[in-house]
Amino acid sequence: MTLLQVADVRFGFAGSTLFQGVTFSLAAGERAALVAPNGAGKSTLLRIIAKEMEPDGGSAVISKDAKLGYYRQSHEIAATGDVMSALLSGFAEVTALREELGRARDDAAHATSEDDPALKKLAELEDRYHMLRGDALEHKVAAIVTKLGFEEKDLSRPVTSLSGGERGRLHLGVVLAQEPTLLLLDEPTNHLDLDTIGWLEQYLSGFRGALLIVSHDRAFLDNVCTETMELGRQQLRVYPLRYSDYAVAREEDLARERALLERQQAFIDKTEDFIRKNIAGQKTKQAQSRRKMLDKIDRLDNPEDVWQAAERVRFRFAEAPRTGDIVIDAKGLHASRGGNKLFGPLDLLVRRGDRIGIVGPNGAGKTTLLKLLAGRGLPEDQGDIKRGTNLADGYFDQHLGGVNPKNTATEEVRTIRGDFTVEVARQYLARFRFYGDDPLRSVGGFSGGERSRLALAKLLLEPKNLLFLDEPTNHLDIPAAEILEEALTGFPGTVLLVSHDRRFLEATTTRLIVVRDGHADVFPGGFKDYAAQQAKEARQAKEEKAAALIEAASQKKRSASKSVAPPPKDAPQGKQSFEQQKAVARDKEKKRKRIAELEDLIAAGEKELEERRAALREDPGGDWAKLAKKASEEQQLAKRVDTMMSEWTKLSEEP
Repeated sequence: MTLLQVADVRFGFAGSTLFQGVTFSLAAGERAALVAPNGAGKSTLLRIIAKEMEPDGGSAVISKDAKLGYYRQSHEIAATGDVMSALLSGFAEVTALREELGRARDDAAHATSEDDPALKKLAELEDRYHMLRGDALEHKVAAIVTKLGFEEKDLSRPVTSLSGGERGRLHLGVVLAQEPTLLLLDEPTNHLDLDTIGWLEQYLSGFRGALLIVSHDRAFLDNVCTETMELGRQQLRVYPLRYSDYAVAREEDLARERALLERQQAFIDKTEDFIRKNIAGQKTKQAQSRRKMLDKIDRLDNPEDVWQAAERVRFRFAEAPRTGDIVIDAKGLHASRGGNKLFGPLDLLVRRGDRIGIVGPNGAGKTTLLKLLAGRGLPEDQGDIKRGTNLADGYFDQHLGGVNPKNTATEEVRTIRGDFTVEVARQYLARFRFYGDDPLRSVGGFSGGERSRLALAKLLLEPKNLLFLDEPTNHLDIPAAEILEEALTGFPGTVLLVSHDRRFLEATTTRLIVVRDGHADVFPGGFKDYAAQQAKEARQAKEEKAAALIEAASQKKRSASKSVAPPPKDAPQGKQSFEQQKAVARDKEKKRKRIAELEDLIAAGEKELEERRAALREDPGGDWAKLAKKASEEQQLAKRVDTMMSEWTKLSEEP
């Protein structure tokens, strides 16, 4: 069932087109990622779908049977009431009755006798609340918000007391609690820790409605979305592939399209040369005929590479003096906040060239530990930290407190390098994708991504050999995060970082500090090793639990057999067991037939692909429109074969 139909949507501002020709549909069970660099209009497209903005052209139609849930980056949530009221805000009748019930309880507290009308009214309201299944709804939404990092005691907290990150998580809980059938999520992982991201992935993988996600978290997109849509200024490219596979396929598509364009241009150049040489000679008629042919050619456009500009960011670390072998020697580190122990004791020896990641749940003390190691801890923090020789350190603050919103970008650069002229500062900022008048704009008007790039630009202005990075990829788009990964991998100094971006952690870390439940433990491998160990332990726990359940069932069966005479050997099996066996057999046969069917379809598809690719290598004879159509059909067929291969692999690996 199609829940969303977007047809030829176009939008722009100030006479400039942001995107056009956006056409796609989403049905129940489909989970799509919407990807593009920062500033391409992803959030704008979501707002158009949610009817918060009008497009310049085209339409976005939501099915009458669909219930929309929309998570915004801006965390727009009512600032009144408590957390539970906010969670129930999508259920107007229950919310109104809950508020009335609260007032009735206050009145009943002042009742003077058992016959007091206040007690009677309270009883009536409680009966109505139970009939509306308000209690069950409270339990359900409380379970969701607990998975998002809140505790039961937080349900009565005023919304006004929540931090920005807590509001973001609450807003996500509010959206999920409404049980939408069409779900739009704009950067849902920004304020989530690794545990919560893992839960959200499982939740969304079982989501039965239609899902459209904007995110820069590559691992999250890979684990949740089965389709990737690339938003460009000229068109929307749709791939029935997860993000990592899409990234490979789009490069192949662009290479093929560029080759077609080159072949067409070579043909045009050759034909125009013939026309020039023969328009006034003996072959005038041939030249005129070829000119008419050129006039009819549907000329191919240069393929749009939406990531090309984003990939121009250059994170390059200036050469810094070499440190000693021992960079930090920390002993007995402790930290507490509000009377609650965060971690300790921790002993840590940091050597030159280490890249140490700090991971753990929200509120566990990751940033506190990073600040303590950087010499920015509070007086009540405990422990002994010895710093090595020749250190030049830099600190990236996740809250971007290192940039002054009152300054322009050029002024911010010149606070570090006073010898830079405005023009030199603008040239430097161009390396970080600040073009035109962007460097002269006030930082207060910058987006989160722009502020992050400016903060990193300032950090790289001076030679550093020790870096402390707190969530450096939070507002970066995918190309910028990948370029930062590459720069850190080649960085000759030492890095300590906090992040929840798993791909970033996998690429950059050689050791981990895991902060959890009042402890800080050093893990000897990088994040990839840590994730593998966690997965292994989870499998073992699951197997042990299953074994315990089987043993308990066997014990129960043995106990029952002692008190009940065994049935005759030739007695037939119970009806339920027989039906279950038939169902299992049917499922296996269905799977076997589907695998065989897929093998035939894949073989036929690959054979057809070979034929189509051979046809593409032939001379088009000037019919470039036909060649472009053939190339498009070949791409679509290749994607279908990839999808069938993924399904065949999944079915073949199942028991």
